[in-house]
Amino acid sequence: MKRTRFTEEQIIGVLKEAEASVKTADLARRHGISEAMIYNWKVRCGGLEVSETKRLRSLEDENAKLKRLLADAMLRTRR
Repeated sequence: MKRTRFTEEQIIGVLKEAEASVKTADLARRHGISEAMIYNWKVRCGGLEVSETKRLRSLEDENAKLKRLLADAMLRTRR
């Protein structure tokens, strides 16, 4: 199954619709995502604006990169 990556604008738009009393099942069906995805987005991005979610995503990417670098360095020192 192909994973589509939603932009920050799309995520915030879906969350704003969810806040406007739209049923989660209807919202998920309309956007072609699961209800669980909406709840995950609420946990991660609830109450944030687009610029804040972009910053959050860039920090998460940078953190993952640093973790990989640290793991590689630790493996090299054990050899």
